[in-house]
Amino acid sequence: MRFSTLPDRRAAADPAAPAVADSAQTLTNADLLDRVRSVAVQLRQDGIARGDVVALRLTNRVEFVILLFAAWRIGATITPVNPALTPGEVTRQLEDSQTKLVVIEDDSEPVPGVESLYLSGLRYDLAGDVDAEEPVGDPDALALLIYTSGTTGVPKGVMLDHANLDAMTEMGRAGLQLGPTDRCLLILPLFHVNGIVVSVLSPLLVGASVVIAERFNPNTFFETVERVRPTFFSAVPTIYSMLAALPEEARPDTSSVRFAVCGAAPASAELLARFETRYGFPLVEAYGLSEATCGSTINPVDGLRKAGTVGLPFPGQDLRILGPDGAPLPQGQVGEVVVSGPNVMRGYLGRPEETAAVITDGWLRTGDVGFLDEDGYLTVVGRSKDMIIRGGENIYPKEIEDVLAADPAVLEAAVVGMPDEKWGEVVVAFLQPRPGATIDLESVEDLCKQHLSPYKRPVSLVVLEALPKNAVGKLDKRALRERDYAISR
Repeated sequence: MRFSTLPDRRAAADPAAPAVADSAQTLTNADLLDRVRSVAVQLRQDGIARGDVVALRLTNRVEFVILLFAAWRIGATITPVNPALTPGEVTRQLEDSQTKLVVIEDDSEPVPGVESLYLSGLRYDLAGDVDAEEPVGDPDALALLIYTSGTTGVPKGVMLDHANLDAMTEMGRAGLQLGPTDRCLLILPLFHVNGIVVSVLSPLLVGASVVIAERFNPNTFFETVERVRPTFFSAVPTIYSMLAALPEEARPDTSSVRFAVCGAAPASAELLARFETRYGFPLVEAYGLSEATCGSTINPVDGLRKAGTVGLPFPGQDLRILGPDGAPLPQGQVGEVVVSGPNVMRGYLGRPEETAAVITDGWLRTGDVGFLDEDGYLTVVGRSKDMIIRGGENIYPKEIEDVLAADPAVLEAAVVGMPDEKWGEVVVAFLQPRPGATIDLESVEDLCKQHLSPYKRPVSLVVLEALPKNAVGKLDKRALRERDYAISR
């Protein structure tokens, strides 16, 4: 277990080096250690003990990182809470996780039934009392309870222990070729495992530094890049689509950036190529899920990157494609993606049956559908639940979405199956236009005729001002399926 003592090691190695910063403050390694030690003492004084759960209902800020390490120092578990959740959703998560203390913003309402600690109540003058207890060092201790977005039901608590974090961050170090000269710009939310693991823990582990950006704004993002000079950052396809749609006169200095990671949802090969050509650094597409502690595959930072694939397995992970009978499929055949490795979660909190349904002999069933090419690169064609079956033919939405995204007026596309009396399901596409653009539906239909077999073509094209997203920026296809729409054949 490396993270309960990581601030100590960084401070001992280079106390004056930068550790973590946001728009309000910048902490050196020595600063970070002092604050972590003091808050750890405060948590103990507030009755938090080994094995207790502390919830963080916070926006992205330095205090989140301090509390993360302080809780781990005393053997407590962190459950991040999306600040945008409704009071009922917050209560459900805190009750399910048996949270003992929730840390909230100063302008937030306290959560009924759970002790609340406001940010202004954090103490940074208690570090001198910390030596009474050594930092906890148990790799089996529960580190994070990450609640799934709940698009397929009630959110479940994904249990990640310190061994999971140790394994995943080592994989991230090797896969992303991170070193002490790197600087990560954090733009994804810290209530999601990607933000914590890729943008905080992995860089801090290798001696690099982290700068926490304010809320993402495409019009000011590159100003931050030019000022902060990061070497990498991680984001979702929606963010890259918005940046690629900026006016042509936007030509920022991106010379510090080695690469950016694109994950959480599939991205079209056209978007990846267009972005890299314009801004001069590669988008490295990756794939993973919370149940696998964030990442399972990635295109090489240095080496053959195959646009449209999500790359090769991270070092230390195995990946297979299974058929309906559970047997491995050969190269090129489409089936369910399963992964194994020390990064696979302990299970879902309090849900042994649901855990057993997705983990068999150490293999995690992802629920995603894909295939491996001759070089072992994975292409994800969709979620098994998103597959459309039209008259007995299997249709994978991503293939259609990639075609739609090639239209120069389309910012994003989402394809879903809708019930149909004759065919069982038919294809319906929802389109979001680029800023200032108008989508010509006849041109989109012509594009579909050129690249898609008749049964794959959308029977309806619906233009929306904005496509619905869930809390981590993924397309909310359930919301689209529930919309009223008119089928135009």
